[in-house]
Amino acid sequence: MSRPRKVGNLGVERGAWGESVASEYLRRAGFVIVERNVRPVERDERLEIDIIAWDPERDEMTFVEVKQHADLTPYGRRLRSVDRRKQQNLRRACNAWRRINKWAGACRFDVIEIYGVPGGGKPVIDHIPNVRLFAKPERFVNWN
Repeated sequence: MSRPRKVGNLGVERGAWGESVASEYLRRAGFVIVERNVRPVERDERLEIDIIAWDPERDEMTFVEVKQHADLTPYGRRLRSVDRRKQQNLRRACNAWRRINKWAGACRFDVIEIYGVPGGGKPVIDHIPNVRLFAKPERFVNWN
């Protein structure tokens, strides 16, 4: 008796593609990719940072959450897919990374939304810098 073939998770595949598109976008914008898919706390899988990139222009570390969407619709609001629980997990993951790496320098949090699918033509990229996640609210945009 043969085993059933394992089918890949389409959401995971598209998410990985979106992260690759976002990484390339950041590289072309002058960022240096430091790490990808970072889990600073091994025992908690929810704490993951998609991309950590150095922004030499602003001299700060940038933590990037990538969201991939199949379509750009007029009904979706920016940042809607990053809810309060996700924000909390991202804050904890970023703070853990900073503590582990003894990073005391400037940092910020960005969200990059990728609209498109692999093989579906040129994706639309929406880069939202300085999203309010860390302590200094005057430097960040609101989530709503």
